[in-house]
Amino acid sequence: MLIVGLAPGLRGANRTGRPFTGDYAGGLLYETLRKFGFAEGDYDARLDDGVVLHRARITNAVRCVPPQNKPTPGEVANCRRFLAAEIAQMPQLRAILALGTVAHQAVLDALGLPRGRFSFAHGGLHRLTDRILLADSYHCSRLNTNTGRLTVAMFESVFSSLARLLGQPPEAPAIGRIAATGETGSHT
Repeated sequence: MLIVGLAPGLRGANRTGRPFTGDYAGGLLYETLRKFGFAEGDYDARLDDGVVLHRARITNAVRCVPPQNKPTPGEVANCRRFLAAEIAQMPQLRAILALGTVAHQAVLDALGLPRGRFSFAHGGLHRLTDRILLADSYHCSRLNTNTGRLTVAMFESVFSSLARLLGQPPEAPAIGRIAATGETGSHT
């Protein structure tokens, strides 16, 4: 499974070298990955915290820290080839989790698929190819969780569905929808 975020955070991945490490979103993401069997270890916002991903990989739609933490369409387009190459290097990939609309659209563009056929919706699930599913979730940012746009239960429901669809027994009660990846670990 591949999880696609927006871009490296200034205090997170840009500083630590591991996606979602050192910023607020990482706490929710890594705890949820652990809860559903896609990671082990205790996340401590450090690269050397011992977290290991299983059947998951994490990347971003954009590879550099964007101004005001919001990538421009040009930046997303410039980084498309990197996302396409990462997906191509995962021959056993079965699911992609897009964290937000920008990630959702970047995945479609990287795969050369029309955006109009696959609309973003939290909890949405799309069959992209015979073997790859695309799941959507609101980004696990502090803004989305503080405003209630994304709750822990909503985020976990996506992972519960994804764990079930990927044949991974969830450690939490089955509640909902889909999920994906990490920079280390196997390629599922």
